[in-house]
Amino acid sequence: MSIRVEDLVYVYGEGTPYETRALDGVSMEIEDGELIGLAGHTGSGKSTLVQHLNGILRPKSGRVFVDGSEITARGAKLTGLRRRIGLLFQYPEYQLFEETVYKDVAFGPSNLGLSEAETDQRVREAMFLAGLDFESAAQRSPFELSGGQKRKAAIAGVLAMRPDILILDEPTAGLDPKSQSDILRMLGNIRKSRGIIIILISHNMDDMARLADRIFVMEKGRIELSGPPEDVFSRGAELRGMGLGLPEAAGMIDMMRDRGAEIEGRPLTLDAAELAIDRYLRSKRARP
Repeated sequence: MSIRVEDLVYVYGEGTPYETRALDGVSMEIEDGELIGLAGHTGSGKSTLVQHLNGILRPKSGRVFVDGSEITARGAKLTGLRRRIGLLFQYPEYQLFEETVYKDVAFGPSNLGLSEAETDQRVREAMFLAGLDFESAAQRSPFELSGGQKRKAAIAGVLAMRPDILILDEPTAGLDPKSQSDILRMLGNIRKSRGIIIILISHNMDDMARLADRIFVMEKGRIELSGPPEDVFSRGAELRGMGLGLPEAAGMIDMMRDRGAEIEGRPLTLDAAELAIDRYLRSKRARP
């Protein structure tokens, strides 16, 4: 499975006084198994871009290829594609509607015409991957769950479809720190167990630093920066110019360097920063 986007252009309100060029020549490639971070300020084009990946939006110009097939071609059949791409917008728990968590997670597989046994297997598997205990949660009303558990139930409903590509728009938004950590841990587990493409849209640079193989930074409908987290977060001035920041650890290390600390490397997570600071202090004490 792979994704290739070529020179994508999309215009909202074309021909009206509110015409806006939301995507302006976007090109990118994503390989099988990658976890991609998609960053950018509100209105940068992130959500518009991902809605082209399963055909929700059609471009003014440009092409999108998924698994080698052009989905933007005239007459392209998108029904099968949409079953392979799980897309969760912000606050997906607002779409929970069934009497029990089990029925909500089972809704998608049931509509595929799967047997009761196959559907049950998918529900149990999806709830496990989402970090929900089957015995305690399956027969509960989804509206009785905590905010973090509701978010997990919504994600489980998409996982039950066994997508090849999972796209999540701000999956930790509005959650308490523990629930945020649970969601990020869940994404890591999904990646390890399924090996699928995951696209994570987020303003949170710490999430990007912790999880992403590569990051694409969007600004005014264009991709302005891309590459591994170490490369992208070395461009602090450019990120700040786009209304973004650095991961907390990177910002802290930069501040210490400005005050004379000779810390090696570029740690991007708090754990890595702790090790780097410890090495610096040890080397400093060892000096004659």
